[in-house]
Amino acid sequence: MDQHNSTFGVQLFIYDLSRGMARQLSPIMLGKQLDGIWHTSIVVYGEEFFYGGAGISSCPPGGTMLGPPDTVVELGNSEVTEEIFMDYLSSLGETTYSGDRYRLFEHNCNTFTNEVAQFLTGNKIPSYITDLPSEVLSTPFGQVLRPILDSIHIAPPGGNVISSQNNHS
Repeated sequence: MDQHNSTFGVQLFIYDLSRGMARQLSPIMLGKQLDGIWHTSIVVYGEEFFYGGAGISSCPPGGTMLGPPDTVVELGNSEVTEEIFMDYLSSLGETTYSGDRYRLFEHNCNTFTNEVAQFLTGNKIPSYITDLPSEVLSTPFGQVLRPILDSIHIAPPGGNVISSQNNHS
C-alpha cells in the first residue's frame, strides 16, 4: 500500500479525572476555579496512545477504565506513517517517557500528548490543559499538597505498554 499520499486524522481525547468534582471544590480548596483535572491522550491510526506511571501505552479508543472521553478535539491531519510513529514512540518510551520519569506536575500525560501532537500535526494541545499544574501550584493549598501529589503516578488501566519489544509492526 502506498502511504506516501495518505493523511491520518489526529484527535486529542480529554478526560476529567475528577468527574466534575474539581469544578465544585476548587474554589473552596484553591481559591480559584478549575474546570477539571485533565488526563489526555492522542488517537491516531485507530489507537489511543497515552503516558502514565507505566510508560507509554495504547488501547482501542476509549478502552481504558476511564471509558469514553469527556471531550474530543480534532488536532488536524498527519502525513507521518504508522510505522514511523511507532518507531518514534518506542524511542520516546525508552528515554524521555519511560515510566520512571513520570512526574504529576512536570512530566505527565499532557506533556506527552503536547509533544506527540506537535510531532504529528505541528499543533499544540489547548493551553488550559498544559497550564493546569502551574495554576494549582500557584495556590497556597497547591504548595501544601505538592509532596503528596508528587508521589502519585497515574496509569489508567486497560492499555498495553509500548516498548521496542512489543512494537506494533
